[in-house]
Amino acid sequence: MAGKVDARLKELGITVPEAAAPVANYVGFVQSGNLVFVSGQVPLKDGKFHYQGKVGAEVSLEDAQAAAKMCAINIIAQLRAACGGDLDRVQRIVKLGGFVNSVPEFGDQPKVINGASDLMVAVFGDKGKHARAAVSAGALPLGVAVEIDAVAEIA
Repeated sequence: MAGKVDARLKELGITVPEAAAPVANYVGFVQSGNLVFVSGQVPLKDGKFHYQGKVGAEVSLEDAQAAAKMCAINIIAQLRAACGGDLDRVQRIVKLGGFVNSVPEFGDQPKVINGASDLMVAVFGDKGKHARAAVSAGALPLGVAVEIDAVAEIA
C-alpha cells in the first residue's frame, strides 16, 4: 500500500526511478544513526545525462531549475532505497548542497537550486524545509549543469 509521500508524488505527477548505482568507489547513500547522507545526484533520467553545459551560456536558468528538480527526484530515489521503500520514514530533509556549473558572471545559483528546494517542500511539506548551500562550480562531472547532495533524517 502506498504511503502519504508516495500518494503526494503521484498527485504531483512525479515518477521516482530506482536509485542509480554509483559509477565509482562510493555508495549512493550512507546512514549514520537517523541521518542519511545522499551522494551528489545529477540530472540522470532513463540512463542518460540531461542538461549538460554551463548555466548562463549553453543552459538557461529555466533549464537549470529543471535539472535541479531532476537531481531532487534522484535524491528521493536514494532516500526510498535508504528507507526500504517507505518514504513516510523521512522525518526531515535536513540540508541540500547545490552545485551549479555556471559561467563566472552568473549569480543566480540560489534560483537554480530552488528547483530542488521547491520540490522537497511540495513532496514532504514542512518536513521538506531544509538548510541549503547554492554555489557555483567551474565544472561538474560529465559537464552536467547541476549536482545536488543531501542530508535527511529518517525514522
